[in-house]
Parts: sequence; C-alpha cells; structure tokens
Amino acid sequence: MHRVVALVRPVQSTFELGCAAEVFGTPRAGVPRYYEFEVCAEQPGPVPTTAGYAMSVSRGLSALATADTVIIPGWAPVEAPLPPRVRRALLRAHARGARLVTICSGVFALARTGLLDGRSATTHWQRAEQLQREFPKVRVEPDVLYVDHGDVATSAGAGAGIDLCLHLVRKDHGAAHAALVARHMVMPPHREGGQVQFAPPPPPPDALDGLLDWAAARLGTPLSVADLAARAGVSPRTLARRFAEQLGTSPGAWLLARRVAEARTLLEDTDLPVEAIATRVGLASAVNLRRRFHAQVGTTPGAYRRAFRVR
Repeated sequence: MHRVVALVRPVQSTFELGCAAEVFGTPRAGVPRYYEFEVCAEQPGPVPTTAGYAMSVSRGLSALATADTVIIPGWAPVEAPLPPRVRRALLRAHARGARLVTICSGVFALARTGLLDGRSATTHWQRAEQLQREFPKVRVEPDVLYVDHGDVATSAGAGAGIDLCLHLVRKDHGAAHAALVARHMVMPPHREGGQVQFAPPPPPPDALDGLLDWAAARLGTPLSVADLAARAGVSPRTLARRFAEQLGTSPGAWLLARRVAEARTLLEDTDLPVEAIATRVGLASAVNLRRRFHAQVGTTPGAYRRAFRVR
C-alpha cells in the first residue's frame, strides 16, 4: 500500500488539503484502494484552518519517515519561513526516495529546501512573479497546470491540485484506474499538465494614441502591420520602434496575441465552431487558429473550451 502523507500547518487551507484527501484518502465502493492517506504537522494537536475551525492532527514529522509521497497542500502565508525541523524531514524523505508534491502555494515551502533549484515549477498565476523573484534559481512556468519531475511535482491554483493528484494516480496505477477515481469525483479524467492556467487576459494598455483600441475593434478584418502604421500615420519601422518602447513587443506579435485572446473569450462564452471563431478573430481558418492557439496558450482550442467553457 502506497503511503501518502500531507504536511499541514496553521492556518491550513481546507480545500487544498481536500484535493489530496479526495484522491488518495477517500474510500469509494467499487474502487480498489491503493493508497493510505495520513496528515501530519510539525506540532501535533489542533491546527487552525481557513474554514474557521481547528482540525486535530495526531501525527508529527515522524510520519514523513515512512511516506512514499509527501504532499504540501498550500503554504500560507507564502512568506512564512520553512522551520529547520520541517526542512530536514522533507530532505530526508526525498533522499530515501519519497515523492514530494505541492499544491498551489505549497511550492514556496518546497523551494526553500533547494530541491527546485535549476528545475521548472509552477504555482497559482497570481503568485508566479513572487515565486520567481524570491527563488531566481527556479524556472517558474506560470502558464501550466502542473509540472512533474518524478521525484518532485508542483501544481498551479488549488483546483489544479486535483489534476496533479489524478496524474500521479495515472502514473502509479494506469489510466483506467485514474479515470475510475475521477468518475466517482465527477471530475474530468485527464487534463494535461501543459494546459494553460486560466487567467483573464489583460486589457490592452491605453497607448499609441488610440491605435490599440482601433485595432482591437477590427480583429475580424485582415489587418496588417502596414494597416496599423497607416492608421497611426507613421512608417512601419517607426511603429515597430514605438511598440518596442511602449509595449515591449512588435506590432505583429501584439496583433496575434490580441487575436488569440479574443479567441479565448469566444471559446469560453459562445458555442461558435472553431472555424467561425477563426474567421471572427481574423485568423482565416481553423487550422491556422489551432496552430497559433497552441503556440500561445499551450493547448488546443477544443481542450481549452472543455476546461473553461462558461455554461
């Protein structure tokens, strides 16, 4: 039996802990049990939670000594230091072969062990910049659901923790068993780790004398960089310089990003076919939209719609 131990701390997020407990610790009729699930804390006893109640935790850090998988289901506040005893326990567990897994902000604790130095990791998109700033040796990937290196794995926002846990079940016991667990949880059976996190695209800056608003309102037309330059009354070369200075990108790259952002909105909010969306955002064909969308978002339009469609 594979032992999964969640390391909690005050004040513990009940949802992030629940992600792991639902996948690894909840008995279900007709579903074979391959995992034992346990919770531990540096200081056993009552542990306050974000839900306003305290939970009783009977095991201390000694529980990590026999864990096959250690889960850190969040770390709040993220600035909280990693106690030396906890750091040593995590490093010992890793050294003997335990898999260390984080959900959402739990990556801040794992990063403080040094085990993520020189490796890629992710967290909630709102915390990605802070993670990169505090741990420059970590290659932060803010646009994925989870990153799995085998011995360490990190996930994005809390819901992505479920995706990572199901991914680990899939690795341990196969796709059929993972799909069975997901079905009982009424969850999608599989979301690839490389799929983009949902983050509302930022509105275009109010710059370039209204050119951006003008272009954004005409995405469905065959706009070109020359058209943008003509509208601004400058040469394409001058326009490129202004874009670089004010936006840090090129006119063509900005225009493509706006087309893809609009496609994301239409995939979320409408039932339009992909071909119609491609035409509406000025990408001409479904083939072109799929290619551009995958390059920018990291997934296909169909997969993105299934994940983020507003019903």
